[in-house]
This record gives sequence, structure tokens and C-alpha cells, in this order.
Amino acid sequence: MSKFTETAIQCLKDEAAAVEALIPRVGEEFDKAVQLILDCKGKLIVTGVGKSGQIGAKIAATLSSTGTPSFFINPLDVFHGDLGVIEKRDVVLAISNSGQTDELLRFLPYLIANHIPVIAMTGNDESLLAKNSNVHLNAAVEREACPLNLAPTCSTTASLALGDALACALMVARGFEAHDFAQFHPGGSLGRRLLTRAKDVMLCEHLPLISPETTMGEALVTMSNGRLGLLIAMNGEHIEGVVTDGDVRRAMERHRDGFFNSTVAENMTRSPKTVHPDTKIADIEELMHLYKIHCVLVTDESNRLIGVVDSFRTKL
Repeated sequence: MSKFTETAIQCLKDEAAAVEALIPRVGEEFDKAVQLILDCKGKLIVTGVGKSGQIGAKIAATLSSTGTPSFFINPLDVFHGDLGVIEKRDVVLAISNSGQTDELLRFLPYLIANHIPVIAMTGNDESLLAKNSNVHLNAAVEREACPLNLAPTCSTTASLALGDALACALMVARGFEAHDFAQFHPGGSLGRRLLTRAKDVMLCEHLPLISPETTMGEALVTMSNGRLGLLIAMNGEHIEGVVTDGDVRRAMERHRDGFFNSTVAENMTRSPKTVHPDTKIADIEELMHLYKIHCVLVTDESNRLIGVVDSFRTKL
């Protein structure tokens, strides 16, 4: 093993240990922080300088995307007009490993004077920031993963993890669900799955329709041309059943030499899974997974066939 690999492994071990060391400290103060944020009638303002500021920006983004209106403000900008965005109904989350960051301490009196609750996240219980805040979240680490014990590594990882813990606790407290997440992430794959519906992706033309009386020899040609691995047996506008690749394999084993002369009606599945045009893609994927199928039929209120959604189309 090279010295580079050894260093990398040790770094990961150190940072993992720093996160694990947070667990015994998550208790009453953490609960107070969550309650302060839940009771907040305004915004959660996250602030910090340098690496702590970068971690704060990520925490604010995570909180905003999970139901807690938050944004990051650089304390260096506070004294150049940005102080006006902080209102009395807000809560401030101030992040500083030392708890002695001058830029944070300079506007702490303003927050106290205006009765704006402050949640401090520091690595020093005895710091001015910790002692003058409503709640203190202890993110202390024994040492940094940096070989020189100088560069913020374990400390920033611990702060980030504690911020994620806050976000997760608030999601549970708010009853935040996957569909809520999708509304904040409409451009992502999760948002697409939760907001896209069957009617948006279903195949409506050139469906592989066939009579139940058709022989399987003829049916296989239709199935091949349809390229869905599926046949839909129809009697007028009534759906009689479907024939899937699995039905074909089972029919071959059952009929053997008589397979090609057997009929679709003898081999079809008579209760195919159907969905409404407004069914969400996420629900269709769950249905496919539950019943181990790759296609569902889309029907209207009168149970008339209007389309097909296959597993490929759920990924479009």
C-alpha cells in the first residue's frame, strides 16, 4: 500500500470518528434547536466565515430543499447593508469552529438586542458565541484529519454532518414527504418521477392489439412488430387480457408441439394491471416492481384502453 493510500485511509477514518463522536452530544440542546426552527415565523439565516461559511451555504441549501426556508448570509456583508434582511421573526444559525470569529461576534449584540434567537454551532463550549447564544450545538473534534492538524477537515465534516442531522430531524417533524421534495426539485430525476404522469409518456399509437382467437404462431409476429414484449387481447373496445414474454415461455412449456396452434385466449393473463392517465410515474414504477411486470395498460374512466406505459418509458 502506497503512502498516499495510507494517508487517504487515515483521513477517512479520522473524519468518520469525528462524526461518530457527535452522537453522544445530540440531545437536549439539539431538540431545542429543532424547536426554535419549527417555531420560527420567518427565515432561518445561516452564517459563517471561510470554510465554515462554505459549510453553512450547503446546510442552508439542504434545509431550503427540505421544507425549512433558509438562506446563507456572509457576515462580512452584514455591515454593508445585508443586516436589513434579518427580521425579528427570523432565527440565526451561526457556524464557527472556534466560536470566536470576530465578524460573527460583531453583529451578535444586534441579534441579542432585537431578540432574534441564535443557534451557535461551534467546537468550543466556552467561546463567546456559544455562551451568548440561545442554543449551542457542540461540533468539537479532537484533531483535524490534516497531517499538520491545521486545515479544516474533521471540523468541517462534523459541522456538515450536524447540519444534515438538523435537516433530517426537521423533515420528520414537518412530515416532509417525497412529493414535497419533488416540488423543490422539479428538474431532477426524482422530481420528474413524482410529477410526470402516465399520460405524459404513454404509447398511444400502433399498439399491439390482437383477437383472443388468434393462434400463438400469428401472435408472435404481432408481438415482435410491436416491440413492447406485450400483446393486448381485445374484443371490440373491451380488454380481454394481455400476453407477455413470460406468458409465451410458460405456454411453450405447457403446449410444447401444440404451442403455435394454441390461441391467445388460452395463454393470456386475464387481469392485466391498469392505471389511470393521471397516475404518477413513481407509482407505476412501484406497481411494476411489486408485480414484477414491465408494462401497464392505461385506461380511462370507462376502462377503455388509451395507451401503454413500459419500463423504458418510465425512464424517459
